[in-house]
Parts: sequence; C-alpha cells; structure tokens
Amino acid sequence: MNIGKLPNDVLEKLVFDNIGNKREDVLLRAGVGEDCSVLDFGKYGCVISTDPITGASSNLGSLAIHISCNDVASNGAEPIGVTLTIMAPEDTKEIEIEEIMKDASKASKELNVEIIGGHTEITNAVNKIVVSTTVIGKQLKEKILNIDDIKIGDKILMTKTAGLEGTAIIASDLEEKLENKLSKDNLKEAKDMIKDISVVKEGIICGNIGVSYMHDVTEGGILGALWETSKAIKKGIRVYKKDIPIADSTKNICNILNIDPLKLISSGSMIIIADDENTKKIKSKLKESNIKVSVIGEITKEDILIEEDDEIKTIKSPESDELYKVI
Repeated sequence: MNIGKLPNDVLEKLVFDNIGNKREDVLLRAGVGEDCSVLDFGKYGCVISTDPITGASSNLGSLAIHISCNDVASNGAEPIGVTLTIMAPEDTKEIEIEEIMKDASKASKELNVEIIGGHTEITNAVNKIVVSTTVIGKQLKEKILNIDDIKIGDKILMTKTAGLEGTAIIASDLEEKLENKLSKDNLKEAKDMIKDISVVKEGIICGNIGVSYMHDVTEGGILGALWETSKAIKKGIRVYKKDIPIADSTKNICNILNIDPLKLISSGSMIIIADDENTKKIKSKLKESNIKVSVIGEITKEDILIEEDDEIKTIKSPESDELYKVI
C-alpha cells in the first residue's frame, strides 16, 4: 500500500466495517470526515481525538499537540488534557526525547491543555521517532455540531491558506535543498507557518457562534478535506479554485518540487460550513482575532466539484499526500 492515510474506500472496508459494537452513550462515532468522537457525559459531551506524527522530522512535540487539539476544536470544543506516546528507534539520543517534551510542553502551555499521561519506549519496531497524541475536550451537549442543520446554499469557508503545514515541514526538513532556489523571505515565511498550525481559536469561536460543521484540513490537503466533508455531511460541494488562498511561499515551494498545494497537508486551516447570517458573524469575529478566512464555495445537492477557469472538475477521493513525494 502507499505511504500515508489509508484511502477512504479502503479505510471503510478494513476499519469502519469491522467496528461492530455500538453504545448509546456514543453521540458521535468514527466516520469519513469526522475528526473526533463524542461521548455522553451528562451535561457535557466528552470530545476525543487521536493522531500520530509520522511525516515530519522537526517540531515533533508541538506538531503532536496541535494536530490532535485541532481535531477536538473542529467540534467547537475546548481541549483539556492530552496523552502523549513516543516510539523511538534504538539509536535515539536522550536529548532528542527531551527536546520533543520541551517542544510539546511549550505548545500545551500556549493552548492551555495539560499533558496528563502517555508512554515512552525505545523499540526496533520503528526506524524514526513516531509521536502519537490523544486529546480530550469538553463541550456542552447543546452546542455539539449537527450536520442535519446544513442546507443547500450554505457557505463553505476556510481559514488561513492551503498547504500550510506541509509548507512548514518541507521548508524545515529540506532547507538546504531549497535555500538556493527560494528567496530568504520566502523560506522564512514558509518555516514560520509552523506557528499557525493551530485551529483551536477559530474552532472555539465558531463553536460559540453556532455552525453546522467543521473539519480540520490534514493529509490530502484542502481538496481531500472537501471530499471528506461532502461524505460526512451527505451533500454536494462546489468550490472555486480562484477563491482558495495559497501563500506565495507555498506556491513557490510546490512549483520547485512539482507538487500540488491543494493536495498538501494543511493543519492550521479549517473548513467551516455556515449559513449566510453566521458567515457574516464568523468573518467579523475571526477578523477581530487576526485570523484570515475566505468563502470558497457553497453546499449543493450532490457531486463534489471545483471550478477552474470556467471548467468544472470532479474532486476525487484523496490519495497519498503530496508531502510523501518529497519527504
């Protein structure tokens, strides 16, 4: 199989179809386009998500914290605690583990989430360090997002820019290869994108406003996330390529490496579905918080389409992320 997340059809066949037992106190369960699960804890929903970091060599600790917290925030929930597991090969040095933990601790302080447990192990089962986190958050049950509220014509918004996380990873891990092909400003802009990979702030803001659905853009990039969104909400999507923001540094790096920025991992960007009234509120509130947001399309009855230069194309199920072609 190809490196990266399992293709969604394979995921459904091998994983979801083999989850047999269902409990009434699970309010939101595993599925394509769902970033987290929600358990019934009385007045609150307990929101849980888990993710590993496998495609990066730098900033492992902060990436691990941010990625799972992003998933919880995609349900509008506040992250509270995180468990962190480190699996490291035999040649790992103590300083490397220490740096990961310091990095993770700094990120957790920024997000006001506590590292509450985990596991650290040296093993020959991996050939590079793998960090996996599980995040627990809480949310009033009355504010849990409901896809049944989505209507034809509702707006599709995205925060920040496409390919954000992938740009930061490539710029850090391939800096020597890129430094003679990119301007210093471009390279710095790309590396600094690592500071913008959290969507916790916009997730909580939009959760308080009241939106129908949010999805953190990860592997497969913005196009992959849009495809997953359509499957999750069981409605169609139409987006306009010209309205999808891409930073200059991302464009330049992707041109140099011949990869597609719209299929590049993009933690730090959130897809949001909202009606016209809430779209206005979201744009206003996110502007106050200095978070870029763009309306890139709308909900339709069926099909998953992107319009480019008056040509309409079908967005296909995501394959292996563009990051794995170069890292």
